[in-house]
Amino acid sequence: MSDCLFCRIVAGAIPAKKIHEDATSIGFADINPQAPHHVLFIPRRHIATLNDATAEDRELLGHLMVTAAKYAREQGFSDTGYRVVMNANRDGGQTVFHVHLHLLGGRAMAWPPG
Repeated sequence: MSDCLFCRIVAGAIPAKKIHEDATSIGFADINPQAPHHVLFIPRRHIATLNDATAEDRELLGHLMVTAAKYAREQGFSDTGYRVVMNANRDGGQTVFHVHLHLLGGRAMAWPPG
């Protein structure tokens, strides 16, 4: 989708500090980090919200989770803990309508989150 910010990052039209790339996903630093480590993992294929995901997307969405956990291990904060979040629609806090998984780590997280 030409008007989707994350699709434009996937296409290389907008620069991002990429930390992960594979055939189905990319990961990049959040431009407004809420933790010392704040990375977004997105599918290369556009899915607007979690509500638009289908049974065929299970492997792709699981891949985002496994990739985030691998990054946390590689960066050395998996044992102390981290948070993964996927917002859905406006009231859920989604501001870019391309499914994305937030990985936040490097500090203690509070509950409830907001």
